[in-house]
Amino acid sequence: MSTKEKSKVADSVAAEVIAGGRLTESAGARGRYTVICIGADGQEKWRDEFPNLVVNEGLQYMNDTFFDGTSYSAVWYLGLITGPASSTVFAAADTMLSHGGWSEDTTYSNATRPQVTFGSATLADPSVIATTATSFSINGTTTVAGAFLTTNNTKGGTTGILFSASDFTGGDRLLQSGDTLNVTYTFTLEAP
Repeated sequence: MSTKEKSKVADSVAAEVIAGGRLTESAGARGRYTVICIGADGQEKWRDEFPNLVVNEGLQYMNDTFFDGTSYSAVWYLGLITGPASSTVFAAADTMLSHGGWSEDTTYSNATRPQVTFGSATLADPSVIATTATSFSINGTTTVAGAFLTTNNTKGGTTGILFSASDFTGGDRLLQSGDTLNVTYTFTLEAP
C-alpha cells in the first residue's frame, strides 16, 4: 500500500497606502473686554468681562498688515457703546462709518478716545496679548452697554478701522458723573 502526503504552502502579503495625507494647521482668534467701574468715592461699583465680535474689517486689516505688509499703525483706541443692550446689535459687516446696531457714547471728559497700550506676547505664552487698563472719566449721567476697539481717536468719529465691538454680559450700566471706567482688552490666538 502506498501513502501519499500532500502539503500546501501559501504566502500572504498585505499593504496599505494612505493617499492624500497632509499636515494641517489652523488657529482661531478671540478677544475679551474687562470693565471695572470705580465710583466717585474710589470704591468698585461693578465689573464685567465679556467676549467680543472681531468684525470683518478688523480681520482684513490684521491679515493685510501682517501677511501682505501693507502700512500699519500700532496705535489703538477704545470707545464706549451706548445702551440699551436689548436693542444693541453687532454685525461682522460693522465699520466705524456704518454700525447701525449700536451708537458711540461720548459722555466722558477725555478729549479723545483713550489710547490703549498692548503688552508684548512672550515665548512662554505667545498666543495672548493684553492692554493695560484704559480709563474713561465719566462726566454726566449715561447708560453704557459695551466697548469697541478702533484705530481712530476722535470721539464720535466715523473714520479709522473698527477691530472689535461687544456689549456687557450683565446688561446696560447706568453711570454717574465722577465714575471712572477702567477697560482692558485681551486678544488670544488659539488652536481649534
